[in-house]
Amino acid sequence: MVRLVVFGPGYSAMVAIRRLHRRAEWIAATARSAERLDELEGMSVRALPFDGSARSKPVAIALADATHLLISIPPNDDGDAVLKHHRADITNAPQLHSIVYLSTVGVYGDHGGARVDETTEPRPRSARSKARLAAEKAWQGMAAETGAPAAILRLAGIYGPGRNALANLARGTARRVVKPGQMFNRIHVDDVAKAIDAALSREASGLFNVADDRPAPPQKVVAYAAELMGVAPPQEVPFVVADLSALARSFYGENKRVRNNRLKQELGVALAYPSYREGLSALWTASAGRP
Repeated sequence: MVRLVVFGPGYSAMVAIRRLHRRAEWIAATARSAERLDELEGMSVRALPFDGSARSKPVAIALADATHLLISIPPNDDGDAVLKHHRADITNAPQLHSIVYLSTVGVYGDHGGARVDETTEPRPRSARSKARLAAEKAWQGMAAETGAPAAILRLAGIYGPGRNALANLARGTARRVVKPGQMFNRIHVDDVAKAIDAALSREASGLFNVADDRPAPPQKVVAYAAELMGVAPPQEVPFVVADLSALARSFYGENKRVRNNRLKQELGVALAYPSYREGLSALWTASAGRP
């Protein structure tokens, strides 16, 4: 029986929680605010206070009885907060036999649009991706200590309900920035939840890219969303003159096509949305014309 502790129940982790809920004896998840703790309790999820600044006794108690662990909290300037404050609790958890850590394909850095897979040497460029790679290694070290298998899921850009090109067009925030040769990798949040479920259920170990089958230029995604909505797409803007935030601009500095063979072959994940076209089409149908 699954007894799952989730650190950081964000967008993807919450979809995974809903997917796993019926099969779990219990699921517990951390939160920073009283409001968020109440929301979790209202979903029949055990709410555990943890703000990343100190060890949490309720978290420690839950870990002592946990069988599965999902980490969805990004590292901060001090490294991985979960390991910093709960490493001993996890090491001593007597029934823990599956760990899943959510990372990012950003750890690969820039490969000039070439294909990358889990055997490709990471060469992260941004500080956030370097921190992610360090956290991956720390969790792999933790797994070696505990003997529990740890799956590192390297996630592509996540989209889904409320977070997609359709919603951006409806809000008037969609842009078609064009950088020749630029490819972005994506994954629907439902397929992220599938990957988490598979990794936990199979007690998987190692690295897994979680991306769909078809990397694509970002402007094509916006154009397809506009086609679905029956509206004119925004005009294309050359990257060299585009007014982008430093964060947005940094994403264009990393160009690669992520392979997902291990996800499908070793975890047995059949993608519900193998490309942005299926994903956006389903979101548009589900929205009944109200993205």
